[in-house]
Amino acid sequence: MKKLLLLLCVFYNTVLLSQTVLNSFALNLNEPLENGQILNIVDVKTKDIYVFAADDKYINILKYNKSLFLKDQFTDSIKMTENRSLIGHSISDDGNPLLYWSTSNLRNLRIIKYFMETKTSRALNFDLPSNTEYIITTYQKNNLFYILTKEAKQPHLLLYEFNDGKCIIKMFDLSTIQFENEKGQNVAFNTIIRYYPIEKMDTDYFTPLDKTINKTKMYVSDNHILLVFDYALKKTQILDLNLITTDVTEKNFNQPISKNPSKSSNSFFYENKVLQIKSGKEELLLEIKDFDSGKTLKSVAVSKKDSIEFKNSPFFLQINAKKPQEIKTTEKFLKQLSVLNSGITAFKNKNNTLITFGGFAEYQVSGFDYIQSNALADFFDNDFGGYSEYSNKMVYFDAMLNADLEFVNQKQAEPLAIDNLYYYLNTNKNIILQNTLKLKDYYILSYYDTASRQFIMRKFTDGFINDNPGNPIMNKALLSHPAEFSKIKFRKD
Repeated sequence: MKKLLLLLCVFYNTVLLSQTVLNSFALNLNEPLENGQILNIVDVKTKDIYVFAADDKYINILKYNKSLFLKDQFTDSIKMTENRSLIGHSISDDGNPLLYWSTSNLRNLRIIKYFMETKTSRALNFDLPSNTEYIITTYQKNNLFYILTKEAKQPHLLLYEFNDGKCIIKMFDLSTIQFENEKGQNVAFNTIIRYYPIEKMDTDYFTPLDKTINKTKMYVSDNHILLVFDYALKKTQILDLNLITTDVTEKNFNQPISKNPSKSSNSFFYENKVLQIKSGKEELLLEIKDFDSGKTLKSVAVSKKDSIEFKNSPFFLQINAKKPQEIKTTEKFLKQLSVLNSGITAFKNKNNTLITFGGFAEYQVSGFDYIQSNALADFFDNDFGGYSEYSNKMVYFDAMLNADLEFVNQKQAEPLAIDNLYYYLNTNKNIILQNTLKLKDYYILSYYDTASRQFIMRKFTDGFINDNPGNPIMNKALLSHPAEFSKIKFRKD
């Protein structure tokens, strides 16, 4: 999906962002735009950082210690992985990295273990079983690599856990879980995830509204996977998949009760809390519930006649990548929101949590039609002979909560580290093959610079380089919906 561009700042002559070049390494990749692949990872045990940079002939492995000094390097042929994509990694108990190279359909993996001391490698082959209906997602956690799949003709999820060339398969049986539509009729799990595909969330990074509006979300912790379903207006249904026991536990959280007709509802799971939003033309509702107890910790109701005193930004409307427009009243904001898929997202800002409320929709536009893109739109073919393209629309505003879940009426006086990173990406045209790592309270952006033909690592922190209050204000509401998310490859370590 084409992502949104939203960078609107108040500038003096020069903006000094909090970023520092950590190191650079001369790297001559062959046709990097076509053949290049870069992955940077952290060994969670040693805190060493690895960089894997490949073209169509070689893979270059750089190993840095936790202070970002180069410890080791190794260049190897990729003959065994030609025409494959680098989709993940793991670190073995002996400290050597493994990379997972996949065919385009993800059905076959070539697993390469790289021995840094002897400068050799060893290959293994892995085929997904024939009973795999489709792959839901892949991810890394605690130096292991995972693939989550749907088993064909069964309400089962299969999790493949890869560790040092060995694979453990864990099966989660969802046959006893009841799924119901708005009328209380039973719906098969297969039907739910066919119409509402599972979207993996990563709360270490700002998650944009175009992802959080999805009705089925997946959250990963050390020993659990949470599947969160918001396809029904009345409730949020959460399945807790225990990775140790393979038990599946169900929890249901009623959506806020609306006095007026509601068009859309959704939720976001953050710091063991369920944030729920419900919206319509007449009102906007928010409830925050404790995941373990189900207790409602905060409840907010805003009608179309109210002014939202707790918001930290104006109401904004944005069409595609055009300059956002300010919406003047709550009534007009709710009217715009009522025709979109509502969503809510949260992001930690030091001691406070930034909350973004809003909605998003993508439309297929032709010379003769204007159809909202959703699951049913897939059944329509555009045979009109005219032009056809996709357009999107988003409305939103920001608020901030402190640790006691009280709203903080504080304008964002300086950019966050993630804002600075996004801004840097959108103002530097020589950057390709970028990856981002979150380490403690800062981010490392790794990328290939096409002008200097170097691999560069930059550190991004909150604020400006100098703490001068005369520096321009960069509003978080305007910077947290960055451009071209599809170009930014996040690694979860």
